[in-house]
Order: sequence, then structure tokens, then C-alpha cells
Amino acid sequence: MAKPVVAVVGRPNVGKSTFFNYVAGKRISIVEDTPGVTRDRIYTDVEWRSKIFTLIDTGGIEPYTEDKIMQQMKRQAELAIDTADVIIFMVDAKDGMTASDKEVGSMLRKANKPIILAVNKVDRVGEPPPEVYEFYNLGLGDMVTISSVHGLGMGDLLDAVFEHFPEDTGEEYGEDVIKVAVIGKPNAGKSSLINKILGEDRVIVSDIPGTTRDAIDTYFEKDDQKYVFIDTAGIRRKSKINENIEKYSIIRSWTAVERADVCVIIIDAQDGVTEQDTKIAGYAHDNGKASIIVINKWDLLEKTTGTLEEYRKSVMEKLGFMTYAPVLFISAKTGQRVQKLFELVNFVANQAALRISTGMLNDLVNEAIAMVQPPSDKGKRLKIYYMTQAGVKPPSFVIFINDKQLMHYSYERYLENQLRKSFGFEGTPIRFMLREKSKET
Repeated sequence: MAKPVVAVVGRPNVGKSTFFNYVAGKRISIVEDTPGVTRDRIYTDVEWRSKIFTLIDTGGIEPYTEDKIMQQMKRQAELAIDTADVIIFMVDAKDGMTASDKEVGSMLRKANKPIILAVNKVDRVGEPPPEVYEFYNLGLGDMVTISSVHGLGMGDLLDAVFEHFPEDTGEEYGEDVIKVAVIGKPNAGKSSLINKILGEDRVIVSDIPGTTRDAIDTYFEKDDQKYVFIDTAGIRRKSKINENIEKYSIIRSWTAVERADVCVIIIDAQDGVTEQDTKIAGYAHDNGKASIIVINKWDLLEKTTGTLEEYRKSVMEKLGFMTYAPVLFISAKTGQRVQKLFELVNFVANQAALRISTGMLNDLVNEAIAMVQPPSDKGKRLKIYYMTQAGVKPPSFVIFINDKQLMHYSYERYLENQLRKSFGFEGTPIRFMLREKSKET
């Protein structure tokens, strides 16, 4: 299931950023007394009662303002509301109910989303002050009184939010369905690729970056294999995001990666691997996703002998952390090599789900140790007792050793290379977990 999204909205200077920082456990939002400091939506993942959700801090809504920046902040908050599963509407107990609060409340009632009314700056325990009861006039039901500065009432507020999360019904699709997230920076050809695969214009395609606003699931079957292709809004560097609506769509793109079994990372052949491409690929890698690097618009490049291999080498140099991923050169426009993508998706999905018996793993470990002796430090040598596989997607292995401090990164990389050499694991990251087996000789 996708993580629930919770948006914190309200007029400026009611304490939204202070609340966000408190719940996030770190200073992410800028906190000042000047209204309008949080101009962009800021988001982070939060865990409450064993449930992880995405919390979004928004710029303050000032409905009546003529100020252009304030109008942009209002638009951003509206976008957060549109995508949120639950909305925290924050008001200020010390200011009392204002005309802006009424206007925001009216806007929220039309959203048809669960709304939790949080009355902030109630800085003492016990019976709330009588003046907070005027907020019932907003017509949003019960309220929760909190103090973002002192952390009062936070548990009650998060419990109220938790009660409105969509019920977790497990996987959205069966295990026989391969979920494929098509990711990349704007205008790289993600929607064009999905349209070519489907043979029809199911996703809007235009030359304007950021046309695809939300992740779109498209079910597809080929040769008895079921797929769900998730087309995502293009992800671009924060400093380059001018459209507010595009800015918010990044959250849904990250969520698509987390839902996926396989990530197809689209790179524009004419641009090459950019810094943003590296960040996008890194997000898939860090989330342990099987991945395929797809170089699109290959038909537009002038080619000579060796162009393809030189380009592949350049890609692998810039994505050095992802040398396990296959590289496919295609043209979504002409259909060149597009059908090859299905073979690779099936292949890397199977590789990510591969299980190796403990016996075979330890035969490999013994051979690896015999070929390259484990490192030592100050006369103490690393001892590897045994290895076992703990999970798949990505393949994860527990290595029992005598001292974690002796396991150099280079030797860990050596063991990973031996695993890949013997068993494949193409297209998928590999995870190692080190466990010390105490007092072994």
C-alpha cells in the first residue's frame, strides 16, 4: 500500500512549521515569527503506531491577500489538500478565530477529506481555555488542543490522524503482477514509452515538462505475464521547479518507486546522465529496487562505430553505484527495442526474488576466503563464520563475523562481486547485514 499523506494547513504564523519539526524529530522547516516563511511545501516520513506516513508542511493560506507570494502559497496548500489522505487544519488559540480561519475552513469542508482541527498555542495542561470553544463555529467537529512549542497534546492529535488512515488491505495487486515504476526527469519520454507499450495513447504526452502530474497505474498483460506500469510525474531539481503543481508531484513519484518491484529509469540520450538522473537512480537503489537503465531517444543521436559501447561506458561511470543494472537503448517514438524491455523486466524481477541455499552460500564464502584473505587490523583478522540469506527484493544476506570493525567496505564489495559472479543477481542491489558472533575463536 502507498503511504498515507497528511497535510498541515492553516493561515500564516499559527505554528505549522513548529509542529512539523516536533513530529519529524528534527529541524526541517524554518521557524520564524514572520508570516509566510514556509513558502514551499516541505515533507518528511513519520512513523506513528507502527504506521509510516508522509507529513507535509505547507505555506500559510491567506485567502484575501493580493500579495503574489501569498497567492502562490495558497495554491500550494490547495494542491497539498488535493493529494492528502488526511488534513490537519491548524488554528491559533491566542489569536482566536479570524476571518481567514473561516475562509480556510470553508475551503476544507469542500475538499471532502478527513479533517482534524488542531488548536495550537494552548501552552498549559488541564482544561482548555474557554476561548478555544469558538472554533466549533468552523463546523469541523471536535478539536484537539496542542502546544507545538511544548509538545502538549501531540499524541492525541496523531492518534486522531491515525484513525482516518485508509485501511491497509495488503498488496494492491497479486504476487503474480510485476509492478513497474517508470521514473526519470521531465520530458525524458516516460509517457511515450508506456503509450508505445500499450499501443494506444493512454497517458497524455506533450513537450511541456511535467505534463504527468500524478502516478498513473496501467494494467497490462503480455505472454501470460501480468504487469502494472506506473507512469510518474517527471522529477526535476528543486531549484528548477517553477510550477507549484509540479513540485508536489515529486512526492507521488517517490511513492511510486517504493511501491514498485522494478524501476525503469528513463534517461534522455541527448542529455546524457545528468545530476538529477543520478539522484533519481540513487533513490531506486537506496530503496533496494531492481532497476533497468533505459536510454530513450536513441534514434535522434548521430552514431558511428562504437557509439553504443562508449555511451554505455559513460552511463556506468556516472552511475557507478548501479553497475548491476542492465542498460537498454530504445526509441519510444519508433518502437526500437521497446519489446526487449519486457524480457529485461521479467529477468530483473526474477533476479531480485532469487534465493540461494545456506550450503551454497557458505561454499562460496569458503572459496572467496581462500582466494582473498579477509582484512586484519593491529594483528586481529576478520573471521567470517557463515552467511545465510535473510530475504529477497532485494536479496539480503546476514554475515556472521567476529568483529564488525574489521569488515572493510572493499572486502564487502569483494563478497558482493563473488555472489554476482556465481549466482547473477543482475539488475538488483544486494544488501549485507553484519552480525557479531561473540566469543568465537
